[in-house]
Amino acid sequence: MIEIVPLKHWALEERPREKLIKNGRSALSNAELLALLLSTGTMRRSVLDLARDILARCNNDLDELARFGIRDLCKIDGVGPAKAVTIQAAIELANRRQASERKEKRDIKSSRQAYEQMKNLLEDLNHEEFWVLTLNRKNSVIGKYKISEGGFTSTVVDQRKVFKLAIDDKSTGIIVFHNHPSGNKNPSEADNQLTRKLTEGGKILDISVLDHIIIVQGDYYSYADQGVL
Repeated sequence: MIEIVPLKHWALEERPREKLIKNGRSALSNAELLALLLSTGTMRRSVLDLARDILARCNNDLDELARFGIRDLCKIDGVGPAKAVTIQAAIELANRRQASERKEKRDIKSSRQAYEQMKNLLEDLNHEEFWVLTLNRKNSVIGKYKISEGGFTSTVVDQRKVFKLAIDDKSTGIIVFHNHPSGNKNPSEADNQLTRKLTEGGKILDISVLDHIIIVQGDYYSYADQGVL
């Protein structure tokens, strides 16, 4: 029978909490940091072994871990709702920190900057969402709004809502975004039709549709970069 040695019986320099206090958070591995969040293991596994198991399920890829929902995490032996919620909360804090670091760079001068503004909101989702950024004449962000959300393959977009938000913000330009949970960044014919309708509607209202960006995990497609707006 394998005996599990509790963390409290480990040498002080090997315990994640004491290691962090002594050497700082950067000295810990991903598994050790996750173990601190989990706090406890199971009768059969230490908390560090449980953390390693969770990371193995996502191929030791934190971006992939971020895509795990509560139900996905709870399917792992030893992870209940409380541990799953703790992991989700930590991921969201990390996302918000990245978002706050970008607040000083709110002028959009390229599709890459636009993508950086929105990737944390969209790339980890398992359903489609459609968002709009409203911009002033200097291409500075005025507002960020979710227009709709749908299923795995589509979402319904009310063009009137898009332009009402733009008019209310007195914006002169907008960039629209949606995600493809499938991981295929190429636009569908429905995406192309919507882009044309938004572009035509913007011309009537004197609001420029500067780009339509499709976001997938770690990548994106820009209509403006492709020269098809």
